[in-house]
Amino acid sequence: MKFVIKRTVLLNALSKVSRAVSLKSPLPVLTGIKFELLDDGLILTGSDSDITIQTKITDDIEIIETGGVVLSSKYILEIIKKIDSDDVHISILDGTLTRIEGSSSKFDLNGTPINDYPRVDMNTEGIPLQLRAFLLKTVIEKTSFATSEKETRPVLTGVNFHAKDGKMVAIATDSYRLAQNVINLEDEQSFNIIVPKKSLTEISRIIEKDEEINVFVSDRKILFVIDDFYILSRLIDGTYPDTSRLISDAYDYSLSVNSSVLLSAIDRASLFSVDSTNIVTLNMSPNHVVLSSYSQEIGSVEEDLSASFYKGEELEISFSARYLSDAIKSVGSETVKILFTGTMRPFIIKDVERDDNIQVVLPVRSY
Repeated sequence: MKFVIKRTVLLNALSKVSRAVSLKSPLPVLTGIKFELLDDGLILTGSDSDITIQTKITDDIEIIETGGVVLSSKYILEIIKKIDSDDVHISILDGTLTRIEGSSSKFDLNGTPINDYPRVDMNTEGIPLQLRAFLLKTVIEKTSFATSEKETRPVLTGVNFHAKDGKMVAIATDSYRLAQNVINLEDEQSFNIIVPKKSLTEISRIIEKDEEINVFVSDRKILFVIDDFYILSRLIDGTYPDTSRLISDAYDYSLSVNSSVLLSAIDRASLFSVDSTNIVTLNMSPNHVVLSSYSQEIGSVEEDLSASFYKGEELEISFSARYLSDAIKSVGSETVKILFTGTMRPFIIKDVERDDNIQVVLPVRSY
């Protein structure tokens, strides 16, 4: 293997491909990036077996001799970042010993044989889907934060994508809150899959411009084609819980309030919280809305939400301040509407005028 390449081109590709690499992988070869130099370009692959990112560089490269090697993700990325040269010369000296040269620097890096790298199937097969890049990025940002961090229920560590009747519903929940986003599809596709949060996070990071993305959904994997990058993710096995019961068809109480005002009030009301739960309480009546928190060790806080509009009988409800803040930020509108059915029933947060993004928070007992 021997080639010359523009440093910035290689650095950009390595920076994205390396995101799929885990430096703690039980399989040592997966801590590296696979360099596969063909007659028509350089293929770079990074993987942790759950997610694989691959790209092919065909421009700004001079191919002298084909070949391949697996190089440490950590060290090759640092070398290319710090080498002081517009062009980088890379060649295999002996076996897998690889030389990386700039105008005044020379690094010899031990590699691993390319045949030791697991085979990755990047075939574009399965149910095809086309999405706008920024739309997908928005769906990921508005749902993935609500996934569970606990591995006790693996299905909750991913986002459920359910396509039917020209719509795709994305749902994430950790059993204490729920985020749901609905988008219209151009094609009448049908599937029900769970994609790991990590994979979605990396996909969101790779998206830089609003282009058309091709997606291919199979039984055990999903493939995203974004510009020159292929991102392959395994799917989480299992059946996603039925969350429809958390969203009611009728609500007896509603609160409309400016998002910034409420977020600031939540932030101040959380000042005296002594643990991560950040429990706050809303006391609501047609004439008065108060957000409060109480700590026996420190004291209490009250926030008067006089600018809000409340409809319904008197209601008191307690919940996690962090969960409500996350939900309001996800909705992203100037004014949010919060709908309640009772003191210990889940309540939803949504845009005043739109229903495509619904957030659900479960209340807690404050006594």
